[in-house]
Amino acid sequence: MDVKSIYPSNLGWLEIKLNEQEMKHLWSCSEDHVRDARPTLSGNISNSQYIDDKNNWFWNNVLLNCLESYGKDFGNLGEFFPTNNRHPYFLSSFWVNYQKETEFNPLHKHPNSIYSFVIWMKIPTHHEDQKKLKIAFDANSYAISNFVFHYNDILGKNRGYVYEMSSEYEGTMLFFPSDLHHIVYPFYNCQEERISLSGNIAIDTSKTS
Repeated sequence: MDVKSIYPSNLGWLEIKLNEQEMKHLWSCSEDHVRDARPTLSGNISNSQYIDDKNNWFWNNVLLNCLESYGKDFGNLGEFFPTNNRHPYFLSSFWVNYQKETEFNPLHKHPNSIYSFVIWMKIPTHHEDQKKLKIAFDANSYAISNFVFHYNDILGKNRGYVYEMSSEYEGTMLFFPSDLHHIVYPFYNCQEERISLSGNIAIDTSKTS
């Protein structure tokens, strides 16, 4: 009997480990706040601020490479944008989140963009410790403090891909389609803030490429 497993094509995301120079630039960007980003967010994070990519350094040295890598592995999602002309991508929004205990972002996606990314700068908790807390005892402890992508499988069932938060993910960047739903669960019993950066990449229809 000759058996062959078939894996249908599907979209995914990129996981990138940023180097010291890249992280140094991001920390510098995160210190200069432009304006309050909370009115545009889904969750109840008490401090979220728009920031600028200084001199477009992160765009030129990291994000353009991500666009190229994603296109090679999964295809250029911008090709599905309904326009008769070719337009360039640009960093349409960039912000820093300071998440305190009990704060969260519910299941959501990022509208008006093609790609999004998240970068964990500081993670003061460890999932293994969080799931031992009383609030998680005898509960669905996989979720506490974690970041989860949600998507439908070939049978239409909802699946979750879990990133179990700990300091090991500091300096990690996820680059993903903006329509991919995700959720940020709260952490507890920690007075330190979790610091992350997020951004969106859209198509600049004011320019042609």
